[in-house]
Amino acid sequence: MVDPLRDPDDPDLLDPYRARELAVLVEAARLASGAVRYGKVGKVGCAQVVVNRDNPLPGGNHACALYGSSAEVAGTLMRLERTFADVGRAEAVVYASPTTVAEIEGIADDAGWYAVEELLAVVHRGTPVTSPLVRPAEDTDLAGIGALLADDLGMAGQDRLVRHLGQRLDDPRCVFRVVDDGERLGGFAAGFGERGVGLVEHVVVRPARRRRGLGGALVGEVVTALRSAGALLVAAHVAEGGAGERFAEACGFAEGYPVTAYARRVDELLD
Repeated sequence: MVDPLRDPDDPDLLDPYRARELAVLVEAARLASGAVRYGKVGKVGCAQVVVNRDNPLPGGNHACALYGSSAEVAGTLMRLERTFADVGRAEAVVYASPTTVAEIEGIADDAGWYAVEELLAVVHRGTPVTSPLVRPAEDTDLAGIGALLADDLGMAGQDRLVRHLGQRLDDPRCVFRVVDDGERLGGFAAGFGERGVGLVEHVVVRPARRRRGLGGALVGEVVTALRSAGALLVAAHVAEGGAGERFAEACGFAEGYPVTAYARRVDELLD
């Protein structure tokens, strides 16, 4: 049977038209997730954008889907610098996927933006692995989740992060699953689902508890919860190559399409 998502001339590649359709769905969900709870999703020039002063996470303020002429994209990049500076961000971030013009690399370079991360969008196509050790998160878990996530992302300002996590815990579109390690958390995973699309957004396991299957079980429980809530598609972003991609494959994810993150420091615009 022919896989409708794959290029029939090269089954290892996603069909370019399907890749764009998939990226549209995933990016819409990522924008909505970034907006929880007080953010806004809209357009700046030819880009789709989410801005959220209360969201300190990397996906809370970003742009994607820059599609237009070279002049339109270049003008949009300039406007995005001001957009992110106005909400107090130290840098502007754009995620380029099949919804963004292929010439973005040259345009971004000319505009002073730099590629900072090569990612893959991956789609869950396996059977989720679950475990009775994994449970839904509660309010009392927020400090522990915040500590694990802040350490994993190298973030300061944990109080602000915990407040935002509390907002997400109260949002029915968000999924949090945790595993205990005595009186502290051994790990957690977070997801988000809307309009039939689910996202696995964060997975962190305490170093001493790794290589015991807990990470896969946390992911499996989040995937199961998202599907139970109506997600027909569950996706994630992972760093291309290395342990993250191998872990995603082990959890049942398959490669979808490449994503490049571009950033531009806007500190000098902050007044």
